[in-house]
Amino acid sequence: METLTTKHSPLKTILVTGCAGFIGSNFVPYFLEKYPNYRIVNLDLLTYAGNLDNLKEVEDILNNNSTLLALNADTPVSKEQEGCNTQHSTLQNDRYHFVKGNICNRELVEFIFNEYDVQAVIHFAAESHVDNSIKNPGVFVETNVNGTFTLLDVAYKYWMEKPFKYRERYMEGVFSDECFTPRAFPNRAVMSEKEQEQEQEKNNCPTEMPLGATLNTHHSKLDEITLPRFHHISTDEVYGTLSDDPDDLFTEETPYAPNSPYSASKASSDMIVRSYVETYGMDCVITNCSNNYGPKQHDEKLIPTIIRKALVGESIPIYGDGKNIRDWLYVLDHCKGIDLAYHTGKKGEVYNIGGRNERTNLQIVDRICEILDEKIPPQTNSKLLALNGDTPVSKEQEGCNTKHLTLKSYKDLVTFVDDRAGHDRRYAIDATKIENELGWKADEDFDSGIVKTVEWYLEKYLTKHHVSS
Repeated sequence: METLTTKHSPLKTILVTGCAGFIGSNFVPYFLEKYPNYRIVNLDLLTYAGNLDNLKEVEDILNNNSTLLALNADTPVSKEQEGCNTQHSTLQNDRYHFVKGNICNRELVEFIFNEYDVQAVIHFAAESHVDNSIKNPGVFVETNVNGTFTLLDVAYKYWMEKPFKYRERYMEGVFSDECFTPRAFPNRAVMSEKEQEQEQEKNNCPTEMPLGATLNTHHSKLDEITLPRFHHISTDEVYGTLSDDPDDLFTEETPYAPNSPYSASKASSDMIVRSYVETYGMDCVITNCSNNYGPKQHDEKLIPTIIRKALVGESIPIYGDGKNIRDWLYVLDHCKGIDLAYHTGKKGEVYNIGGRNERTNLQIVDRICEILDEKIPPQTNSKLLALNGDTPVSKEQEGCNTKHLTLKSYKDLVTFVDDRAGHDRRYAIDATKIENELGWKADEDFDSGIVKTVEWYLEKYLTKHHVSS
């Protein structure tokens, strides 16, 4: 028997892949809190870069959701909510599901679509560390290319009868506030065909829908009722590298020129998504983002590495001359951009999301060290002071015992190492399209965002966990 936890839930089910990673684990709490009528199914393999601890706040959000809790109180409820009072706790528990598994496992993906009646996909899951792609490119091709293909193809076969024709259940009631589909609120009695025609005539609802039309363009309250959409999260690295000219920026029209196995695998996955729009008429959007920073990023990435190494007095490695430039985007601003592109972006379009915060790697490490010098000076850092005692030290810390005593700034720990193979010199995104067409704007500038980020990692490394190199 089907239950509220499967196809008969009034919640719209969105399959979000890779939620235990950096960006996904910031996106899920934001999305669940903002959209109480959505149910998220998180498909994540939990590789080394995934951590379910990143999603602990989800439980608090579900337990405190005012929309569903109102169903147990005297708060007036909508017509669609009538009769749901006994179901609210079930719905609340039903709003988030975790499935451990591989996006390349077609049988599993098909099961998830059928079990939860997946009506949208937001695809974060990817192998993303460039250094690892150089050492083992095959894993990146398998996950980023084949995994994306598997998700797309299963979605196509589940949502569409044939190229350019969505299944009938997605084609009803997508034009006005008065038009609805029984699929959106299955607790309603299903109208007869004649009753539906009469309702359509009364409310001036068209009987046929042009391909690609969704509620996004009609601002309906029933925003659940849209054509299923596949949102592919990608990267600015697919465009290759830029010159040092500050006016030279990546736009949505920039030709692809990936230079690493990672960026090549992402470029390939982008092209597969595009092909499903052009060949099959699927409703897909792609967003390419610049370098994200913020809470929950894996320890191997640049900013966490700088903080982690500094706190224990280890050398802070910087590739080459440290003058490679990246455009930095606060992760929550990225989540808001994804939200907008998913809900209001046009079918088949690409949107670049960038922070307009260009910094060299040297500028990044200098600023972080300045913040650390202010918040936890080397002279008072208990981790460094321990190096003078009997506390065991890591291999990297050997020989540092005399150095840390004279350490005036964490900047003194910066060490230049051999440059990465194929290291792109500069990335910078022109976000004009998403700003003008969808109304997105970054709320966080780098100066404020990096302080929040450092404070989060200090909490993680100094109070919750031991720092390890």
